[in-house]
Amino acid sequence: MVLDAEGARLLSRRVLNDETALMELISDVLALSGETLWAVDIKDAFVIADQARMRKDLGLLRPGDEIAVDLRTLTARRTDLVNDRTRQINRLRAQLLEIFPALERALNLSKKGPVVLLAGYQTPAAIRRSGVSRIGTWLKNRKVKNAVALAETVVEAAHSQHTALPGEKLAAAMVARLAKGVMALDAEIAELDALVEVRFQEHPHSGVIRSLPGMGALLGAEFIAATGGDMAAFGTPDRLASFAGLAPVPRDSGRVSGNMRRPRRYHRGLLRAFYLSSMPSLRSCPALHSYYWRKRNEGKGHKQALLALARRRANVLWAMIRDGACYQSLPTVTPAA
Repeated sequence: MVLDAEGARLLSRRVLNDETALMELISDVLALSGETLWAVDIKDAFVIADQARMRKDLGLLRPGDEIAVDLRTLTARRTDLVNDRTRQINRLRAQLLEIFPALERALNLSKKGPVVLLAGYQTPAAIRRSGVSRIGTWLKNRKVKNAVALAETVVEAAHSQHTALPGEKLAAAMVARLAKGVMALDAEIAELDALVEVRFQEHPHSGVIRSLPGMGALLGAEFIAATGGDMAAFGTPDRLASFAGLAPVPRDSGRVSGNMRRPRRYHRGLLRAFYLSSMPSLRSCPALHSYYWRKRNEGKGHKQALLALARRRANVLWAMIRDGACYQSLPTVTPAA
């Protein structure tokens, strides 16, 4: 949809996501006017064009540099793998629960050791036959931490169940298959983490971003993937915070004003990076710890105080990247008695 300055329609066309069709469209649009403002969104084409014609506060669309694009690809793939791992573990837990509920209750399947164990041992009888010593050695050979303690736990669970349930043999084979699938996903996630680490270090802002307490390579990579690493695209820290869903937006109607609410449309990956990085920063930075507890003393709950801290960190990180300066914690001032 192409509109002139007065809102009259100059062109309206459905276009496929095809290079030839898009180049033809660009030529036709440029033939209508020498100076054209392009706007992209997921709304109706007329609404997009009309908003672009009237509004002056829309942000510029920037493609991002090569590193930012690579990090976007890597972090998106990692998110898919983590979600797949969660689904696989849920299936594994459900399958194990059908034949060996005591073991399902005793194991923390979010950790590597229990998953490795289930790749080799699934039934109470097999665990009782092997015993603590043999299972502990088997786990140590596969570099499982606290192998003996884990072996003792599973043997104890095996002694609490002596009934072989129907379909146990096939269900045990499925448990082993699911456990190996989780192990394969863990290996691919670890490989991606190494790639993310290397690519993130090549970004010019990586040192500045990592200096912010709690912001490691993975969360820093997610930040660059979401923003492109260029703060000029946002103009102000308020726009960055709004893009991350950390700044409330007005919901005024008629004579009602000052009605603020959390935005419905925001970048959830960027919000995740700010929120998750805020939690470890409480332990490593006294100034941020003090700010968090100031919000708690104002009556905010843990989540609200953490979001307030994330909002403040967005301002800080925006200024750090703008100035090319690493984070320096200000000493906390204790009021005199």
